[in-house]
Amino acid sequence: MTSVNLIGYAEHPELGESPYRVDRDGASYVPVGDGGIVLGLELGDSVFRLTADHAAPGACLMHPDAAARHALAAFACIGNRVVVRTGPAAGAVGSVIGKRGEAGRVIAGFRQADLALLRPSDEVLVRASGQGWRPDGLTPDVTVMNLDPAILGVLPVRLAADERSVTAGVRAVLPGRLAGNGIGRPAASWDLDLQLTAGDLATGGAPADVLLGDLIAVTDIDARYNMGYRRSWLTVGVVVHGASPLPGHGPGITPILTGPSAALQPLPDAAGHTGLTVEAVQLQ
Repeated sequence: MTSVNLIGYAEHPELGESPYRVDRDGASYVPVGDGGIVLGLELGDSVFRLTADHAAPGACLMHPDAAARHALAAFACIGNRVVVRTGPAAGAVGSVIGKRGEAGRVIAGFRQADLALLRPSDEVLVRASGQGWRPDGLTPDVTVMNLDPAILGVLPVRLAADERSVTAGVRAVLPGRLAGNGIGRPAASWDLDLQLTAGDLATGGAPADVLLGDLIAVTDIDARYNMGYRRSWLTVGVVVHGASPLPGHGPGITPILTGPSAALQPLPDAAGHTGLTVEAVQLQ
């Protein structure tokens, strides 16, 4: 498996001349938490814990050169090691825990003490590995993406002994009609927002809560290339950022598995599910 050293920079949040966005009910709000370095949020927290917009548990990494930025987002995979190279947090080691859209961002998780020292524009090394990898025994009908090879074994994903199917433990199976921002975007470098609000929980088949790091299955979404509708298909992703008041947006998943529903089978467990954890990516 090929590894590539990449450089990203801790992002500073950006706003236009007006600080306001308009929510799904027409009210204005300030999008605190959208990008940059977010403190006090970790894998395992509810996606609705903070009053924020797309808040991710860590630091969003970007690159000022557009081509390098897209390569950073496409090559980085969940579980890749990251090391801070400059500033007061230099030497801190973390992990890629997901990616965002909006021209390409990588979400890097760190211990809270290290995150508190991290500054916008600090340089971070990403040891990228995993994109394009296929584990032995994987049915050709299912695609794996955005995963460091070492992380698959700690997730509730199992390859069938007959090499004909894959099962994935998930918090919930949600309908593709909830898919929002990310449709039509490349799955190798974008997340898929689910139009899910706190008011939707425990109704219509939704789980009691959704946690950062959960695996969620979405029906009728094909994420092999650009994400889009495909009947009788399934995509499984890791929840990597929190909710959003913006229409067409919400908690976001980074796709890790996609395939026809006959070959990729979700095992929902709303109460006992465990997905990507701080222990799994060594952030404790």
